Amino acid sequence: MNVKIKFLQKPSCTTCRKAKAFLEERKVELDLRDLGKDRMSAEELDELIGKRDHRMFLNTRNELYRTRKMGQNPPSRDEALKLMAAEPNLIRRPVGLRGSEIVLGYD
Repeated sequence: MNVKIKFLQKPSCTTCRKAKAFLEERKVELDLRDLGKDRMSAEELDELIGKRDHRMFLNTRNELYRTRKMGQNPPSRDEALKLMAAEPNLIRRPVGLRGSEIVLGYD
C-alpha cells in the first residue's frame, strides 16, 4: 500500500532536507510544495490547521517569532494566519500530511 504524503517544505531548510531524505530512503512517495515559491494563503493555512492549536504551527526559531515575543504573547489565530501567509518562514516545517494525519517538524 503506497500512500502519497503531501510534504510542505523549503528546500533551503536543513530540517526539511533531513526529513525529506528520511522519507525518500523509505521509498515514501512525496507530493512536494515549496512554501517559499508557492506560498500558502491564510485560507489554506486555516484549513490545514483546522481545529488544532494554531500556536503549534509557528516556527519558534523564526526571527519574527522572537522579535514579537510570540512565545510570551502569542498572536490570535487570525493574526497568526495572516503573518504565516505573509512570511512563510514563520510556518513550522516541514509539514507532512497524509489524510487527516499531520506531522510538524522533524525530530
